[in-house]
Amino acid sequence: MKKKAAIVGCGGIAMVHAQAVDALDGVELCAFADCREKRAEEFADRYGGGRARFYRDFEEMLTVEQPDVVHICTPHYLHVPMAVKVLESGGAAFMEKPPAISKQQFEELKRAAESGGRVGICFQNRYNASVKKVDELLKEGKLGAVKGGRAFVTWCRETEYYQGSDWRGRQETEGGGVLINQAIHTLDLLLRWLGEPDRVEAFMSNRHLRGVTEVEDIAEAYLEFPGGRRACFYATTAYVSDAPVLIELACEKGSIRLEDETVTVRYLQGDETYFSLKTGRSAGKSYWGSGHAACIRDFYQSLEQGTPYANDLESAENIMRVMMRIYESTKGEKIF
Repeated sequence: MKKKAAIVGCGGIAMVHAQAVDALDGVELCAFADCREKRAEEFADRYGGGRARFYRDFEEMLTVEQPDVVHICTPHYLHVPMAVKVLESGGAAFMEKPPAISKQQFEELKRAAESGGRVGICFQNRYNASVKKVDELLKEGKLGAVKGGRAFVTWCRETEYYQGSDWRGRQETEGGGVLINQAIHTLDLLLRWLGEPDRVEAFMSNRHLRGVTEVEDIAEAYLEFPGGRRACFYATTAYVSDAPVLIELACEKGSIRLEDETVTVRYLQGDETYFSLKTGRSAGKSYWGSGHAACIRDFYQSLEQGTPYANDLESAENIMRVMMRIYESTKGEKIF
């Protein structure tokens, strides 16, 4: 019997989820829900194969359809409340990032999952071919241990991005700005290779859209890790375009530089190796990376086989803790 999947929140990212689920064998998109019912209807027509239903009320959809999996593609502040409802209904929740907008919300989600409900987080960049190559190179050991790292996110969000939304740019509903919305994936990867820092110091500012939003459009952090390792992190949405993310790891015997879907290895003795890992793009914006389909496919496979999922709540603990520590370190400072 096919698994029944539903999507709540029919905005831009929902299209990426719908296309990925539509490509899976053994899964049927049965329903879509959105507070703007017309959008849910459009998604049902486009991806429902003539059988999907659409709803304005999320809880009504859960009651009537009883989906096995619900993809939560709603504004940030709704992720946890909706995931809890899904888990209480007996379904599995696959959530867009961030997993939560506060420590309290994340703890609530963990408690709800203790009943045995499955939760997956869409950290799709973990599945990018370039990220897997970095994992492989580090495991190989030729570069030695990682001594530190740096990461840069320089993207563009203009006034229209916020004025076209009733939740973006507001602390209460977005939970923050560039860090929690755009740069969370890059920080997640930096921590993937460095672990959890002992020390976090950060600065945030709103320089580009002052008066338009109440959240940061620039965030920088200094991170110290056990063993004398350290990292520098910088993210902004005040650039003029969406440039490829850059992450560089300094190792004992050289360095690894990841930019877009390319990886460059430089050894201290002067040798250099370049890997081009273009594997095609998933739906959505090119700078998001190409891992969405693999990330979603892996979640359904884990449900089918009853095996752990790589992007479960436990795997999100580090990024949530560090991200909240960055925000907490700037409390009391004016970002405007």
